[in-house]
Amino acid sequence: MSRLEGLKANSSQFTLEGEPFRILGGSIHYFRVPRAYWVDRLLKMKACGLNTLTTYVPWNLHEPERGTFNFQDQLDLRAYVSLAAELGLWVILRPGPYICAEWDLGGLPSWLLQDKDMQLRTTYPGFVLAVNTYFDKLVSVITPLMFKEGGPIIAVQVENEYGSYAKDEKYMPFIKNCLQSRGISELLLTSDNWEGLRYGGMDGVLKTINLQRLSFGAIQHLADIQPQKPLMVMEYWSGWFDVWGEHHHVFHAEDMLAVVSEILQRGVSINLYMFHGGTSFGFMNGAMDFGTYKPQVTSYDYDAPLSEAGDCTTKYHLLRNLFSQYHSGPLPEVPSAQEKTAYSPVFMEQHLSLWDSLHFTDKPYRSERPVNMENLPVNNNSGLSYGYALYETTITSGGALNSRNNIRDRALVFVDRQYVGSLDYKTHELALPDSKEDRTLSLLVENCGRVSYGKALDEQRKGIVGDIVLNHTPLRGFTIFSFDMKPGFIKRLTHSGQWKTDIESATVPGFIQARLIVEGPPRDTFIRLPGWGKGVVFINGQNLGRYWHIGPQHFLYLPAPWLRSGENQIIVFEEQKVEDKILFAENPDHGKTVDVYKLPFCTLL
Repeated sequence: MSRLEGLKANSSQFTLEGEPFRILGGSIHYFRVPRAYWVDRLLKMKACGLNTLTTYVPWNLHEPERGTFNFQDQLDLRAYVSLAAELGLWVILRPGPYICAEWDLGGLPSWLLQDKDMQLRTTYPGFVLAVNTYFDKLVSVITPLMFKEGGPIIAVQVENEYGSYAKDEKYMPFIKNCLQSRGISELLLTSDNWEGLRYGGMDGVLKTINLQRLSFGAIQHLADIQPQKPLMVMEYWSGWFDVWGEHHHVFHAEDMLAVVSEILQRGVSINLYMFHGGTSFGFMNGAMDFGTYKPQVTSYDYDAPLSEAGDCTTKYHLLRNLFSQYHSGPLPEVPSAQEKTAYSPVFMEQHLSLWDSLHFTDKPYRSERPVNMENLPVNNNSGLSYGYALYETTITSGGALNSRNNIRDRALVFVDRQYVGSLDYKTHELALPDSKEDRTLSLLVENCGRVSYGKALDEQRKGIVGDIVLNHTPLRGFTIFSFDMKPGFIKRLTHSGQWKTDIESATVPGFIQARLIVEGPPRDTFIRLPGWGKGVVFINGQNLGRYWHIGPQHFLYLPAPWLRSGENQIIVFEEQKVEDKILFAENPDHGKTVDVYKLPFCTLL
């Protein structure tokens, strides 16, 4: 028996199953929330009075190596969408292929950049081929979840904010066809900010708008360009994201509530971006570049109604009260908060220098010239996507080392394994000490996160992307080690038998090992590393993400499901400065704050 009609946009109001329908949506990304907590977060969404879940789909996680797909465990999209259905939520899927999301390269796989002529988000043949291969797989996963198949997906977004990019007029029709030719027949929509609406959109595809404040008659503008169609704010920005070295963005609950109330009073559908931000675990944070490169932090708290750890904030309770007015009956009870604890400090027990860890990496690659990370012959020739690469060569003198701005994004520089300084976007030159003997020059280069939005997407190759010169002569003869710090590498390190217990002799960069003993059931906690410099934390092999003393983020969220009762292994990779202990807290410390409502409007576009 076929179901009634799906979501339709044939008049000024949506209809679903033939009845008027208002989308009260919220974004939660399955890839930013530990799978064990999916049900908790979605129940809290339902209890807030929302009826629709929206999520992006990150291509770079689902096809980490060209032709190798992963839709299992944490990435089980089908399980996530099915769970939403079980809990009585509809779903709007935003499959990209580009998603932005403050996610590395906007969700595009870095192996696309192996082609030096690649033009991302266009009908360039290499991009078209890769998208078609990916969509063959992705659509086979999501087809059974479509409304017409009895599933909860009532609409699918075509790409993301292309109006702000608008590089190739054939591109959006290509993506639309990618979906429809593979059998997707639910409502299609685009989403753009006010500026992007001028260029985005296609016939037969509903336009929606992204905003935070009701400026410039944004909603009326949408109504004018799309008469007799339902109005929807696809991304109502409930907060904002953070970048390293600046303040934590907050958007006050009262300011947010005033705008959401007005949107609802106007009869407009809404999706809160984010309803729950979660965490950009591992090396998956993106970056901004509007003339200055700024990498984003690990936390994706976003000052959203549900905090990074899934707690109901003031925003949540105000929204629940507001949304309850749009329901005929009482809302479900709000699930209780996850218990948190501040574990006792743990102390460094063993250490291993970066140099002693080299033989646990993939076989080093020798090259006359430097090779960028994406073109290194590792990961089944899909390149080094994330983490660090170590470039070593022999030098015969001291003098002026100049990067020619070819370091992406940050390099620690060593001569005979002694630290001599760093190079990055701002610092291009460094004086090397004089010597007549041959010495080893080492550059440990970190990919701090690829830009996720804007015109710089095609220039996101990482590592060393051109010549480095010493006294105006290009360096040659490199040995390159790949450090993506995947679970296999961490496992090899752990079982290496190379660790040293003489704590006083710990050197940086290097790995520090400690043990956290959990008595009873594990609880959520926050790791704090006061006095440490910059690095990455692994718990039982899971990469929690990056920390950096410059803030604003001064913690790492550690979810209980990634801990176990008894002994837990902590490994910290620290670049600059080691302390002897690691602290834990019950609550996060976001650092100094700045109110996004007081920022110039253009900075939020």
